[in-house]
Amino acid sequence: MTSPGSGPVPGAGGPGTLLVRGGHVITMDPGTGDIPGGDVLVSGGAIAAVGIGLAALAPRGAQVIDATGMIVAPGLVDTHWHMWNTLLRGMSETGPGYFRLCRGLGPAFGPGDVFQGTLLACAEAIGSGITTVHDWAHNVRGHDHAEAGLRALAAAGLRGRFSYGYPAAHPNDQAMDLAGLRRLHAEWDGRAAGGLLSLGVACRGPGGSDPAMHVPADVYRPEFDTARELGLPVTIHACGPPHAAGQIEALAREDLLGPDVQVVHANCATAAEIGHLAAAGATVSISPFSELLIGYGLPRTAELLAAGIPVGLSADTTALTGNADMFAIMKVTQGLANALARDEFALTARRTLALATIDGARCLGLGGVTGSLTPGKRADLIVVSPAGPNLGVLTDPVQLLVTAAQPGNVDTVIADGRVLKQDGALTTLDAERVGADARQALAGVIARSRSATR
Repeated sequence: MTSPGSGPVPGAGGPGTLLVRGGHVITMDPGTGDIPGGDVLVSGGAIAAVGIGLAALAPRGAQVIDATGMIVAPGLVDTHWHMWNTLLRGMSETGPGYFRLCRGLGPAFGPGDVFQGTLLACAEAIGSGITTVHDWAHNVRGHDHAEAGLRALAAAGLRGRFSYGYPAAHPNDQAMDLAGLRRLHAEWDGRAAGGLLSLGVACRGPGGSDPAMHVPADVYRPEFDTARELGLPVTIHACGPPHAAGQIEALAREDLLGPDVQVVHANCATAAEIGHLAAAGATVSISPFSELLIGYGLPRTAELLAAGIPVGLSADTTALTGNADMFAIMKVTQGLANALARDEFALTARRTLALATIDGARCLGLGGVTGSLTPGKRADLIVVSPAGPNLGVLTDPVQLLVTAAQPGNVDTVIADGRVLKQDGALTTLDAERVGADARQALAGVIARSRSATR
């Protein structure tokens, strides 16, 4: 079920020239650093200049966003998120368990339900300062389901990777719909939302659609082979729970790792497997809250970074974690790394912020596009106000973002030069209508699921 009310707000503007003026600019570009009282000039969806006193460069009539006394930073990057099942927020324990929940209710999702779940996730992402998402779509039940997820991403205006996957409860002895993948790839020019969206492939690999199961190599190899034939990046869950040990070793043995592969979790990866990832140029996405809550153990942040592997952060699934608060994800990531090292400074706030910005972009192969406020990159940035009682002061802006900020502090969100949130309110989506439509869609999913089991 789709609703016109869930789409863009009439009159929402596209990218033009705008000046974000007078904020404490954290560029995450090592050549530029931080600029107190700095400006960011945006033109045609790209960052034209970063510095002080840029008003003279802005043309007459340019939109001006006053960031005085606020923090300006790159938009946050989520590197792995099952956006469709945001409809199932907070239902994992009644599933019972996350995987049973997905297997039980996933087959009852129609395209409209995928649209509403993904759109709800998009609304939360914008509200939380996330400008780039990786939609790990593991409930593609047909072309219309894939199209619905893409339509939601485009309506929201976020930058995103849509990784085409298998349907929930798909048999592990059957390949995913590779013909459907080829069709979507062939028509991608009409789905890319003007270049905001890119296509990837969510492969199962040896772990299958449920880590307790196993997929034979003659099933998952064609999925990898098709992705590479089409020139598409691959993302795969591997070595998450303890019983998934050896999955990265199996991928290395099959010569399937490479710079086009993102591994998700890797909690139980051995030192040798981390070495395989580094040698292959693969990247890793960690999701500390979901890994803690589901019992996978602790993220291997320090070991992965020490090996030189690009690491990004993720919300994974709000069916389990509850929300997609990247500020909280940064905080727990830093806390766990320092606790394991028994060192207050093992993972600094700035290094942690990098995981949620420039390193997250690199994890998706988008480091040349987004993740830092660098002239020539696309204009993905956020303005964070310290006015709330959880902040109240402006001391060390980087540490404040990692340890104190919350989504409610995000005043402005800009993606590809388009303002998606301003003065604390969404501009491209009607948040109340999105929520109402999501509740209606969930009621339909549950009703159909119950009817199918009678």
